[in-house]
Amino acid sequence: MLRYKCTIAYDGSGFSGYQIQPKGRTVQGELEAALKRIHKDEDIHVTGSGRTDAGVHAVGQVIHFDSPYNIPIDRWPIVLNSALPDDISVQHIEEVTSDFHARYSVIQKEYRYKVYTGKIRDPFSRNYAYHFPYEINEDQMRQASQYLIGTHDFTSFCSAKTEVIDRVRTINEISFIRSNHELEVRFVGNGFLYNMVRILMGTLLEVGIGKRNPEEVPIILEKKNRVNAGKTAPSQGLYLWKVYYE
Repeated sequence: MLRYKCTIAYDGSGFSGYQIQPKGRTVQGELEAALKRIHKDEDIHVTGSGRTDAGVHAVGQVIHFDSPYNIPIDRWPIVLNSALPDDISVQHIEEVTSDFHARYSVIQKEYRYKVYTGKIRDPFSRNYAYHFPYEINEDQMRQASQYLIGTHDFTSFCSAKTEVIDRVRTINEISFIRSNHELEVRFVGNGFLYNMVRILMGTLLEVGIGKRNPEEVPIILEKKNRVNAGKTAPSQGLYLWKVYYE
């Protein structure tokens, strides 16, 4: 058996999330169905770097799978894309050693969140950015974001449904990219909890409109309680941008 590492992009609008589930269309479900067709009805399991929720997009999600097929590397993307629906695209594939694991070999991930700040909604971006038509003080948001850099217990910034007990994570970078009516916020860290980026973003936006002060962020971290942070920003603005490995 050969192990393949595959970078994929997908439009999350039509999915109930990445992870396979009994009901609902999922990215993993489509990938495994395509591989099953390619492998003449043999079940092929794919492992992702992590899950994305319904409506969340990916530019650089990474999966791995094992296959008995020794298809030339430059042919694999063509073969897979021909079997996949139009809202999933294989961007890159390579053969890796058997000890590579799409999830456990990760050293850090990059997410980006897109906000459309125009006063009038754009129907063409409604599935790809959060429409937030308010005056935003980006300097205040940047100031607040600095309190999030480093290693912290992010219990206040994850969903109450989060199952993992260890909620300590390290954020290495938060940066802001402005282009006309679009604000893109970049989060890079060693891992992110369930809904963490969306709650961080919702809190930063509340700082941006003056609902909170930047100095409240360390207090929210210290309280370790979800009720103290801001609203969860909508899913359509979130992108899994890149997964980093050694």
